[in-house]
Amino acid sequence: MKLSIIVPMYDEQESLDLFFNEIYRVLNQLDKYSYEIICVDDGSKDLTFSLLKNYAAENKDIKIISFSRNFGKEKAMRAGLEACVGDAAIIADVDLQDPLEIILEFVKKWEEGYENVYGVRSDRQSDAWFKRFSANCFYKSVNKISDSPIYQNTGDFRLIDRKVIDAIKEIKDRRPFMKYIYNWSGYKSVGVNYARQKRAAGKTKFNYWKLWNFALDGITASSTLPLRIWTYFGFCIAFCSFLYGGYIVAKTVIQGIDMPGYASTFTVVLFFGGVQLICLGVIGEYIGRILEETRRRPEYIVRESVNF
Repeated sequence: MKLSIIVPMYDEQESLDLFFNEIYRVLNQLDKYSYEIICVDDGSKDLTFSLLKNYAAENKDIKIISFSRNFGKEKAMRAGLEACVGDAAIIADVDLQDPLEIILEFVKKWEEGYENVYGVRSDRQSDAWFKRFSANCFYKSVNKISDSPIYQNTGDFRLIDRKVIDAIKEIKDRRPFMKYIYNWSGYKSVGVNYARQKRAAGKTKFNYWKLWNFALDGITASSTLPLRIWTYFGFCIAFCSFLYGGYIVAKTVIQGIDMPGYASTFTVVLFFGGVQLICLGVIGEYIGRILEETRRRPEYIVRESVNF
């Protein structure tokens, strides 16, 4: 039996030594399994790729996929899943915020028959307050509208069986949202709790603008409810307008014609103008994703691969 460890990386030269020391320490405790470590360099601009090649030259179990530019973590995970040959894949981050020791628990659950073993961040005190708050709001919002809810406080740190990997490979989304896809594919799932750690080295490559765009991808990938909302809203406005029109007619018949206020009319016009622009923005998000699908561009471009 073979395990594939998939590790997306972007400008992580400071973390590599710490990561490889820890991952080998953990894998050596799984002596009945062989393994491969697939490092996906997501267009790093520092020495990450050069250092990875040094590691790969010393250990043929380390395999490298290097992108021609930064395509994003979702695409990097997808590339690793498409290239892996293990009976199960473990997706981990190089920054060690998700303790690799939990891999041992993942494998135990897999041996018990679970096919999607995901890590649950039961303690996130190492994250900033606003990040915890925004993440909580995101999970609740997506799970309210999604046909396949995302488990609360889960990330990409998990073990998935070969059956799950093969199912994911059949999904050809040009902008995949992996947290949703893992659950959408089904299969027997279980969570493993752990405390999230501080970053071992280097700096995070995410900022709040990227996280916001990531949240939009998650919402649009998991549901079309945002489009339906505007249909319902339009019906409500039309009904209210009908009632208000009846009120104006009745008032005019009974009291005669009066001069309506300019301020109230201007306020209403601005309000509905803003609502229409928001509606167009939501529609535009979905149309943009339709455009990406119809272009049929490759999800990523591999510049170089090592030890494959």
